[in-house]
Amino acid sequence: MSMTFWFFLGGLLNPFLVFSGYISSTNSFPNPLTKEEEEYYLDLYEQGDEEARNILIERNLRLVAHIVKKYTNTGKDLDDLISIGTIGLIKAISTYDKEKGTRLATYAARCIDNEILMTIRADKKSKVEISLQEPIGVDKEGNEISLIDILGTDADEVIDEVDLKIQVKKLYSKINEVLKGREKTIIELRYGLVDGGCKTQREIANFLGISRSYVSRIEKRAIKKLNKAFKNQSC
Repeated sequence: MSMTFWFFLGGLLNPFLVFSGYISSTNSFPNPLTKEEEEYYLDLYEQGDEEARNILIERNLRLVAHIVKKYTNTGKDLDDLISIGTIGLIKAISTYDKEKGTRLATYAARCIDNEILMTIRADKKSKVEISLQEPIGVDKEGNEISLIDILGTDADEVIDEVDLKIQVKKLYSKINEVLKGREKTIIELRYGLVDGGCKTQREIANFLGISRSYVSRIEKRAIKKLNKAFKNQSC
C-alpha cells in the first residue's frame, strides 16, 4: 500500500514517523516530481482529483525535511517542526497558482518557512507573556509580585513591542531583498532606519546631490516595490 494512502487515511499520521528515516538518509523519500510530472498532477488537482493532491504532497516531503533542518536549533521538537512544516506544504499546494510563473517547490518552500516562523514567533510571544506574569518575589505585605509589576508596564504593551520588533525585522529583510542602490538608501534615510532620525526629501536630495523631485519619485517606486513584495507573500 502506498505512502500516500497511509499518509492521508483518516487524516494525517504523525509526520515524525514518516520523516524520521529521512533525517538520517536522504534516500528515504521518493524523488521530487519532474517539471512535466508536476504540471500533470497540478492539472489533475485543478480538476478536483484529490489523489493528485496527495501525490504532490508526498513527492514534496523531502523539501519539508530539508527546510526543517534549518530550525533544529530553535528549541522546538523535531516532530513538532515536521508537523508544522507539513501544514505549510499542504497550504502551499492548496493555494498555489501556476499562472504566476513560480515553480511549486519555490512557492512551497516559502510557505513552509512562513508556517514554521509564525509558530516560533507565536511561541516566543507566549513565553514573553508567561515570563512577565510569573512571580519573582513578594512585597512588604506578602503579596506576590511579578516582573511586570516592577517594570510598571502593561503586559500587552510589552508583547506588542516584541511583535513590532519582529515586524521591523521582516521589513528590513524585504528592504534588503527587493531594494537596490538609491532606493534602499532613500528609504533608510527617509524613515530613520539607520540612525533613528528621519530626513526630509530635501535633506536627502542635498546629501545625494540630486533633485528633491527625483528623491520623491525614487521613494514612491521603492514603496510600491515593498508593498508588492508583502502582498505576494501569500503564506
